[in-house]
Amino acid sequence: MEFLFGKKMTPEEMLRKNQRALTKAMRDLDRERSKMEQQEKKIIADIKKMAKLGQMDAVKVMAKDLVRTRRYVKKFIMMRAQIQAVSLKITTLKSQNSMAQAMKGVTKAMMSMNKQLQLPQIQHIMQEFEKQTEIMNMKEEMMNDVIDDAMEGEDDEEESDAIVSQVLDELGLQMTEGLGDLPSTGATLASTTGPSKAPAVAVGDDGDDDIQARLDNLRRE
Repeated sequence: MEFLFGKKMTPEEMLRKNQRALTKAMRDLDRERSKMEQQEKKIIADIKKMAKLGQMDAVKVMAKDLVRTRRYVKKFIMMRAQIQAVSLKITTLKSQNSMAQAMKGVTKAMMSMNKQLQLPQIQHIMQEFEKQTEIMNMKEEMMNDVIDDAMEGEDDEEESDAIVSQVLDELGLQMTEGLGDLPSTGATLASTTGPSKAPAVAVGDDGDDDIQARLDNLRRE
């Protein structure tokens, strides 16, 4: 049936067509108004010319023609303003129609999304997510504990060896300094006579016992 009655126009096409018609009408009115304004200037010039010649009857007739011309110019201006107002209304309708179409599309999209998003399934998904998150955190903590336990023995043993070495080094240094402070009795004992050797050896044994006791005390500490 379209080939008989023509294709049915959509509202957007109708608005666009009327908009073009109104724009053409405003251009025609502007063209006619320009002609009338030029005619008005010509009439004024003729009135001045006839007035100088003393043709008062012609001046009166041309004055009436000038009044009519000015009325027509004013009518053209009013008509153009009215057409422009209608054109603005059509532009507003086009904007509202575009907004309505956009809202229609958004509404359809929202309806489709709401049908796909079911609240019980979402709640189940969130609960399962929280459950799996807790399980993952527990496994991570267990793995960290196992790794810490596995690495703790080696680290502690190395650290303990370092501390023992440091303590022994400090003890050796202190023992050396302590031996340096002891009186040198070997030379004195070597220069004494035979009968006095036994007491000298006894004194030396007492000094060794004293040093050994100090070392034992330090090790116990």
